[in-house]
Amino acid sequence: MPTNTITTFFALLALACNAFVIAVAAAWVFGRRVPRVWSSMLAALGPNALGLGAVIAVVATAGSLYLSEGAHFIPCRLCWYQRIGMYPLAVVLPLAAIRRDRRAWPYPLALALGALPISIYHVILERFPSLETGACEVTNPCSIVWVRHFGFVTIPYMAASAFAAIAVAMCVAAPRHTKENTHVHS
Repeated sequence: MPTNTITTFFALLALACNAFVIAVAAAWVFGRRVPRVWSSMLAALGPNALGLGAVIAVVATAGSLYLSEGAHFIPCRLCWYQRIGMYPLAVVLPLAAIRRDRRAWPYPLALALGALPISIYHVILERFPSLETGACEVTNPCSIVWVRHFGFVTIPYMAASAFAAIAVAMCVAAPRHTKENTHVHS
């Protein structure tokens, strides 16, 4: 299968991650006026949020490995830092999802939120290469754009989309204590 076809598929998945983040944010904002909207969304997504995060992390990791090993794109230093954030998520989240351990949410959330600014910075460097400060090697600058779909979806954009969606999924996965549900999770 051609690399362009595969990267287009990953770009579409990144846009799906963006849609998920926007939908949850909209439900949260709208739920401030109509609490039933937010609580219904939490009830529907909460039990599956770890699994959703796991799928996103595993697919992002597989995509990352394909891009370097299959498409032979050379990862820059910022790409490696993003991988340091994503690869553990591809192990931790499936384990948490299999165990249905919704108490595990802070750990993937910390990894996703720690790596998200790196992805955002990398996207900015791609748009404005003059901002590169020498963090990457001269022979493999972070400003190289290996893939661009729909005019704006690049590899770091895809990573940022995955990190944002995982972070939102972990916020949804966090157990809630309400007046009706006052028991302590052990």
